[in-house]
Amino acid sequence: MNLEQLEKRFSALGVGYKTADVDKLNKQLIREGADVSFLKDIILTRQEFHRTYFQVSLAQKKTLTEKLDFIEENFYNLEDWWHVDQLQVFLRGHLDFALTYERAVEYVKHPHPFARRVGYVLFMPTLVKENCFEKLITLFRDDDEYYVVMAEAWLISYLAIYHPEKTLEWMKKKPLKYNIAGRAIQKICDSYQIPKETKEKFKAIRALYKDKK
Repeated sequence: MNLEQLEKRFSALGVGYKTADVDKLNKQLIREGADVSFLKDIILTRQEFHRTYFQVSLAQKKTLTEKLDFIEENFYNLEDWWHVDQLQVFLRGHLDFALTYERAVEYVKHPHPFARRVGYVLFMPTLVKENCFEKLITLFRDDDEYYVVMAEAWLISYLAIYHPEKTLEWMKKKPLKYNIAGRAIQKICDSYQIPKETKEKFKAIRALYKDKK
Protein backbone atom coordinates (compact mmCIF):
# COMPACT_ATOMS: atom_id res chain seq x y z
CA MET A 1 0.00 0.00 0.00
CA ASN A 2 1.09 3.58 -0.67
CA LEU A 3 -0.29 7.02 0.18
CA GLU A 4 -2.31 7.34 -3.03
CA GLN A 5 -4.04 4.02 -2.40
CA LEU A 6 -4.78 4.93 1.20
CA GLU A 7 -6.19 8.31 0.18
CA LYS A 8 -8.61 6.51 -2.13
CA ARG A 9 -9.73 4.32 0.78
CA PHE A 10 -10.32 7.41 2.90
CA SER A 11 -12.23 9.12 0.08
CA ALA A 12 -14.50 6.09 -0.20
CA LEU A 13 -15.63 6.72 3.36
CA GLY A 14 -17.55 9.75 2.08
CA VAL A 15 -17.62 13.41 3.02
CA GLY A 16 -17.31 14.20 6.73
CA TYR A 17 -16.26 10.73 7.81
CA LYS A 18 -15.85 10.19 11.54
CA THR A 19 -13.43 8.35 13.84
CA ALA A 20 -15.68 5.28 13.78
CA ASP A 21 -15.38 5.21 9.98
CA VAL A 22 -11.58 5.41 10.20
CA ASP A 23 -11.58 2.59 12.76
CA LYS A 24 -13.68 0.42 10.44
CA LEU A 25 -11.25 1.04 7.58
CA ASN A 26 -8.27 0.36 9.85
CA LYS A 27 -9.71 -3.00 10.87
CA GLN A 28 -9.91 -3.89 7.18
CA LEU A 29 -6.28 -2.83 6.70
CA ILE A 30 -5.28 -5.00 9.66
CA ARG A 31 -7.04 -8.02 8.17
CA GLU A 32 -5.30 -7.35 4.86
CA GLY A 33 -1.90 -7.11 6.54
CA ALA A 34 -1.37 -3.65 5.05
CA ASP A 35 1.98 -1.96 5.64
CA VAL A 36 1.32 1.65 6.72
CA SER A 37 4.88 2.49 7.73
CA PHE A 38 5.02 5.09 4.94
CA LEU A 39 2.81 7.29 7.14
CA LYS A 40 5.46 7.78 9.81
CA ASP A 41 6.88 11.00 8.41
CA ILE A 42 3.49 12.60 7.79
CA ILE A 43 1.31 11.39 10.65
CA LEU A 44 1.29 14.78 12.36
CA THR A 45 -0.29 16.40 9.29
CA ARG A 46 -3.71 14.70 9.59
CA GLN A 47 -5.57 13.05 12.44
CA GLU A 48 -6.61 10.04 10.39
CA PHE A 49 -2.99 9.42 9.37
CA HIS A 50 -1.95 9.41 13.01
CA ARG A 51 -4.71 7.06 14.10
CA THR A 52 -4.20 4.67 11.20
CA TYR A 53 -0.43 4.50 11.68
CA PHE A 54 -0.68 3.56 15.35
CA GLN A 55 -3.84 1.45 15.23
CA VAL A 56 -2.78 -0.72 12.29
CA SER A 57 0.87 -1.01 13.27
CA LEU A 58 0.17 -1.94 16.90
CA ALA A 59 -2.39 -4.55 15.90
CA GLN A 60 0.22 -6.22 13.71
CA LYS A 61 2.75 -6.54 16.55
CA LYS A 62 2.40 -9.98 18.11
CA THR A 63 3.63 -9.43 21.66
CA LEU A 64 3.21 -6.71 24.25
CA THR A 65 6.96 -6.18 24.22
CA GLU A 66 6.85 -5.47 20.49
CA LYS A 67 3.88 -3.14 20.91
CA LEU A 68 5.56 -1.12 23.67
CA ASP A 69 8.82 -1.02 21.73
CA PHE A 70 6.91 0.45 18.78
CA ILE A 71 5.36 3.13 20.97
CA GLU A 72 8.76 4.04 22.39
CA GLU A 73 10.23 4.31 18.89
CA ASN A 74 7.45 6.80 18.11
CA PHE A 75 7.39 8.83 21.32
CA TYR A 76 8.10 12.05 19.44
CA ASN A 77 5.13 11.42 17.18
CA LEU A 78 2.91 11.87 20.25
CA GLU A 79 2.17 15.59 20.30
CA ASP A 80 -1.33 15.87 21.74
CA TRP A 81 -3.32 14.33 24.60
CA TRP A 82 -5.47 12.25 22.26
CA HIS A 83 -2.37 10.83 20.56
CA VAL A 84 -1.58 9.20 23.90
CA ASP A 85 -5.06 8.37 25.10
CA GLN A 86 -6.00 6.44 21.94
CA LEU A 87 -3.21 3.99 22.81
CA GLN A 88 -5.42 2.70 25.65
CA VAL A 89 -7.95 1.57 23.05
CA PHE A 90 -5.40 0.05 20.70
CA LEU A 91 -3.75 -1.95 23.51
CA ARG A 92 -6.94 -3.05 25.26
CA GLY A 93 -6.75 -6.70 26.24
CA HIS A 94 -3.00 -6.89 25.61
CA LEU A 95 -1.54 -5.07 28.62
CA ASP A 96 -0.33 -6.81 31.73
CA PHE A 97 0.65 -5.00 34.90
CA ALA A 98 4.19 -6.30 35.36
CA LEU A 99 5.58 -5.31 31.95
CA THR A 100 3.57 -2.11 31.74
CA TYR A 101 4.86 -1.01 35.14
CA GLU A 102 8.45 -1.92 34.23
CA ARG A 103 8.26 0.34 31.16
CA ALA A 104 6.28 3.09 32.92
CA VAL A 105 9.03 3.53 35.51
CA GLU A 106 11.17 4.87 32.67
CA TYR A 107 8.41 6.64 30.75
CA VAL A 108 7.53 8.97 33.64
CA LYS A 109 11.12 10.26 33.62
CA HIS A 110 11.28 10.82 29.87
CA PRO A 111 12.15 14.35 28.61
CA HIS A 112 9.18 14.40 26.24
CA PRO A 113 5.99 15.30 28.17
CA PHE A 114 3.69 13.12 26.09
CA ALA A 115 5.95 10.13 26.71
CA ARG A 116 5.55 10.84 30.42
CA ARG A 117 1.78 10.95 29.93
CA VAL A 118 1.95 7.44 28.44
CA GLY A 119 3.47 6.22 31.70
CA TYR A 120 0.27 7.08 33.56
CA VAL A 121 -2.47 6.64 30.97
CA LEU A 122 -1.72 2.99 30.10
CA PHE A 123 -2.90 1.80 33.52
CA MET A 124 -6.44 3.10 33.03
CA PRO A 125 -9.07 1.86 33.25
CA THR A 126 -8.29 -1.81 33.97
CA LEU A 127 -4.77 -2.31 35.33
CA VAL A 128 -5.41 0.00 38.28
CA LYS A 129 -7.96 -2.51 39.58
CA GLU A 130 -5.22 -4.96 40.49
CA ASN A 131 -3.59 -5.17 43.90
CA CYS A 132 -0.93 -2.73 42.77
CA PHE A 133 -1.36 0.40 44.85
CA GLU A 134 2.10 0.37 46.43
CA LYS A 135 3.79 0.08 43.04
CA LEU A 136 1.65 2.61 41.24
CA ILE A 137 2.28 5.39 43.75
CA THR A 138 6.02 5.12 43.04
CA LEU A 139 5.34 6.44 39.52
CA PHE A 140 4.03 9.83 40.60
CA ARG A 141 6.41 12.77 40.30
CA ASP A 142 6.06 16.52 40.56
CA ASP A 143 5.60 17.88 37.05
CA ASP A 144 4.60 21.22 35.56
CA GLU A 145 3.54 20.10 32.09
CA TYR A 146 -0.25 20.43 31.88
CA TYR A 147 -0.98 17.17 30.06
CA VAL A 148 1.27 15.21 32.39
CA VAL A 149 -0.28 16.82 35.46
CA MET A 150 -3.76 15.95 34.20
CA ALA A 151 -2.75 12.32 33.53
CA GLU A 152 -1.38 12.00 37.06
CA ALA A 153 -4.55 13.51 38.51
CA TRP A 154 -6.66 11.17 36.39
CA LEU A 155 -4.77 8.08 37.58
CA ILE A 156 -5.03 9.20 41.21
CA SER A 157 -8.80 9.49 40.78
CA TYR A 158 -8.86 5.86 39.59
CA LEU A 159 -6.84 4.82 42.63
CA ALA A 160 -9.47 6.55 44.74
CA ILE A 161 -12.16 4.40 43.11
CA TYR A 162 -10.48 1.05 43.75
CA HIS A 163 -8.24 1.83 46.74
CA PRO A 164 -9.98 4.76 48.48
CA GLU A 165 -8.56 4.50 52.00
CA LYS A 166 -5.01 3.85 50.86
CA THR A 167 -5.20 6.74 48.41
CA LEU A 168 -6.58 9.08 51.06
CA GLU A 169 -3.83 8.25 53.57
CA TRP A 170 -1.17 8.59 50.90
CA MET A 171 -2.42 12.01 49.81
CA LYS A 172 -2.51 13.21 53.41
CA LYS A 173 1.29 12.85 53.40
CA LYS A 174 1.49 15.50 50.65
CA PRO A 175 3.55 13.42 48.23
CA LEU A 176 2.96 15.82 45.32
CA LYS A 177 2.66 19.52 44.63
CA TYR A 178 -0.78 21.07 44.84
CA ASN A 179 -0.97 21.57 41.07
CA ILE A 180 -1.38 17.78 40.82
CA ALA A 181 -3.08 16.98 44.12
CA GLY A 182 -5.70 19.70 43.70
CA ARG A 183 -6.66 18.51 40.24
CA ALA A 184 -6.77 14.92 41.50
CA ILE A 185 -9.17 15.91 44.27
CA GLN A 186 -11.34 17.72 41.73
CA LYS A 187 -11.45 14.64 39.49
CA ILE A 188 -12.34 12.52 42.52
CA CYS A 189 -15.18 14.90 43.34
CA ASP A 190 -16.41 14.78 39.73
CA SER A 191 -16.41 10.97 39.57
CA TYR A 192 -19.71 9.13 39.49
CA GLN A 193 -17.98 6.01 40.81
CA ILE A 194 -16.97 7.48 44.16
CA PRO A 195 -19.53 7.88 46.98
CA LYS A 196 -20.25 11.30 48.44
CA GLU A 197 -18.81 10.50 51.87
CA THR A 198 -15.49 9.50 50.29
CA LYS A 199 -15.44 12.71 48.24
CA GLU A 200 -15.90 14.74 51.40
CA LYS A 201 -12.85 13.09 52.96
CA PHE A 202 -10.72 14.08 49.99
CA LYS A 203 -12.10 17.62 49.97
CA ALA A 204 -11.09 17.96 53.60
CA ILE A 205 -7.40 17.39 52.87
CA ARG A 206 -7.11 20.37 50.49
CA ALA A 207 -6.08 22.50 53.45
CA LEU A 208 -3.04 20.30 54.07
CA TYR A 209 -1.60 21.44 50.75
CA LYS A 210 -1.83 25.19 51.32
CA ASP A 211 1.75 25.41 52.46
CA LYS A 212 2.91 23.45 49.42
CA LYS A 213 1.32 25.50 46.68
